[in-house]
Amino acid sequence: MADTSRPPGSTRKSSRKKAGAVETRLTQAAENYLLSIYMVQEQGLTVTNAHLVDQLKRTPESEGLGTSAPSIAGMLRRMEKEGLITHGSSRKIELTKEGTRLAEQMVRRHRLAERMVVDMLGLDLASAHAEAHRLEHAISDDLEERIRVTLKNPTTCPFGHPIPGSGYSPCPASSTISEAPVRQPLRLDRIPEEDPELLEYLVNNGLVPGVEVEILEYAPYRGVVTLKTVDASPVLGADVVSRIWVCPMNCGLDCATRSIR
Repeated sequence: MADTSRPPGSTRKSSRKKAGAVETRLTQAAENYLLSIYMVQEQGLTVTNAHLVDQLKRTPESEGLGTSAPSIAGMLRRMEKEGLITHGSSRKIELTKEGTRLAEQMVRRHRLAERMVVDMLGLDLASAHAEAHRLEHAISDDLEERIRVTLKNPTTCPFGHPIPGSGYSPCPASSTISEAPVRQPLRLDRIPEEDPELLEYLVNNGLVPGVEVEILEYAPYRGVVTLKTVDASPVLGADVVSRIWVCPMNCGLDCATRSIR
């Protein structure tokens, strides 16, 4: 059973110890940094300090992450010393091979935890991200495998993002709403998970992965985008639609089966 009594600043085993391998231990803060760096990369962005700060600020307050320049610089120095990242003169942050392995492990556990609390426990989507952050640090290798088997090998989290190691990749024809064609049938592929109020709005308007949508009007000069679903015509801010991904209805790929359960 996972040790749920571990205090926030303590260390944990990151992986099953293999013969001849050096066991890596991470603090909870380092785990959150790896998760955040991975998610910035997943958005197709270069991981700079500014982009990392933006992502860290989306982490639930309960995680207790500081986003001041000194705290971030100190953590990055420690992670570089531990061989998890490179942070050269260009100031671009990149995961090493070991950093990538551990980041994928954290993202996998986070997204499996989201699936578990939504699919098995019936938690509302707006709360799933924060609860998964609490659980991910305590999930052992054995519990991770048990969750995966019990959930019948899910390939995405409830918000459409791929679970590392599942063999699933995002639809190659997908794009953000800000880059998608107007007045053409589209299917929602991925939605942001870190903002509970935004999630509540999206869910209340039926904007969840797998649903068909159409962009009625994209008016960046007014800062809004008007969508159309079967039941509603929700309006979103232009800054939000750069974080919502869609794919063509006729892409021919197995996107339709990935709706929230």
